[in-house]
Order: sequence, then structure tokens, then C-alpha cells
Amino acid sequence: MEFKHFSVLLTETIEQLHVKPDGIYVDGTLGGGGHAFEVCSRLTTGRFFGIDQDDAAIAAAGKKLAPFGDKVTILRNNYCNMRAALTGEGVDKVDGIVLDLGVSSYQLDTEERGFSYRYDAPLDMRMDRRQTTTARDIVNGYSENELYRIIRDYGEDKFAKNIAKHIVMRRAEKPIETTFELNEIIKAAIPAKMRQNGHPSKQTFQAIRIECNRELEVLKNSLDDFIEMLNPGGRLCIITFHSLEDRIVKTAFRNNENPCTCPPDFPVCVCGKVSKGRVVTRKAILPSEEELAENSRSKSAKLRVFEKKR
Repeated sequence: MEFKHFSVLLTETIEQLHVKPDGIYVDGTLGGGGHAFEVCSRLTTGRFFGIDQDDAAIAAAGKKLAPFGDKVTILRNNYCNMRAALTGEGVDKVDGIVLDLGVSSYQLDTEERGFSYRYDAPLDMRMDRRQTTTARDIVNGYSENELYRIIRDYGEDKFAKNIAKHIVMRRAEKPIETTFELNEIIKAAIPAKMRQNGHPSKQTFQAIRIECNRELEVLKNSLDDFIEMLNPGGRLCIITFHSLEDRIVKTAFRNNENPCTCPPDFPVCVCGKVSKGRVVTRKAILPSEEELAENSRSKSAKLRVFEKKR
């Protein structure tokens, strides 16, 4: 299957990145290379590094970015290893970093990847297929309390407890192997009158995918590092797709802008923590009406931007 992915908030992200022709830029979630192509088109003597875990994304982006020759370096890795990966390439500081945290259209629409509740496929959901843990391992191996926790916290599903209970009951008969088997279990756990608001499996599938790929943990542990890597005036642009990611990004940006931990009634700061820069986007940038009409999957996207202190 051809690697397809709509680059969400493309124009807005490139505008906010302030690409310098001689700068060094990184896309930590390279995907099909849509954001990357626009960055590379603006470089003269600059360099671009694209990072992705997904072998299909690496192959697709490699073709798309081939015209830019040795300006481009593509690395198969998790963006949480960005600092080490770039150090290995002789780079310590960069002028801009982009993250698009959405699951690609390719991943959702490739049935055997098991990301989507719309196709009957093995429970997989790995963004990096070198990883051993799959969604099947989580569904069949986690305790009822662990399943409840991830469906409640990562799926924000008010029926999390009942869904976890039904999963454990069903797997006692035989292992749960496919997305459609899981769909049926979730459907049985949710009252019929509550199944009208979208697909009943949406939140549980999101929760299992987040757990399988450690998405929130990786994001939370990376943001301070990314800001540290920026040159003065450099920008970090992050596109999120649900409130859990957005909350982590907002909090990290705010803490880096104002890290002071002194009590509010102290007349002067004594903690010694200084601002790393400023939050450019007081309100998140949202997709335009035109983009929403072209790509319905962009409707929950939010772009937030942080600029390193000059």
C-alpha cells in the first residue's frame, strides 16, 4: 500500500518554524515527509534530519526527500532518542524541531497494522515493528486493574471498568486475537443507548495504542530536552490530536517559560531558575475551514509553539 498521510496544519507549522536557509532542522515524526519537504525547500546551506520509528514511513520519506540530496539525513529511531541520534551525526544544537503526534493515514488504513477498529486484523498497533510488545500482549496479558487504568486514563472512557471486566471474562475462554473480536467485547460492555456517539471502540483503541507505544511517557520525557537543544531564537512546533497530549505540551511550555518555584508571596525569586524562552501560541492554532473540508482527520489537531530565549 502507498504511504499516504495528510500533513496537518502544514502552512501554519512552516510559518511558525521561521526556517532559515542555513539552519538545522529536525522532524521527529517524519511520516511521509510532508512537513519535511517544505522545510527542505527553504534550505540552501542548511541541514535537515528526519526521525521516525516506522519502516514504511522511512521508505516513503526517503523517496520524497531524495531531490534534496545530502542536505537530508533520515534516521530510524524514536524521537525520544533525538539528542543521542543527532550527537552521533555531529550536531548538538538545532534551529527548529517539528513533531506531528498523529497516527498516519497509512497506519490507520493498512489493515494488518491493527491500528483501526474499522478493519478485522491481528491486534498489533506497533509504530515500530521491531518492538516485541503488541496490542495483543496488552489485551491478553494486563490485569483487569491495569486495563481499567489505561482505558480510563488514556481513553478517558467512562465505561473503562466494565470494558476491562468484559475483556478479562472473554480472554478466560480463549485469547483475544483480532480487532473485531475486541470490538464485540467493547460493544457488549457499553449500554446500547450510549453507542450512538461515534464508534464504541474509539477510546479503548486509542488507550491501547498509547500504552503499546508509550506515547505519553515518551512525549513527557522529551520536551525539556528538545527546548534545551534549540539555538537562541529556535522554535519547537508540536501538533497534538487529543487532550492528553495537549495538556503535556501546554504544561511543559509553561514551565519552561516560567520555571520559578518560589512561593507567590516572595518579593524576589530565590530559586535561581530562569526562563528558557517564551510560549508563542497563547491559544493553540487550529486547522482552517478549508483544511477541515479536505481532511476530516485534522479536526482535533492543535499546534503549539515555543521559542528559545534569544
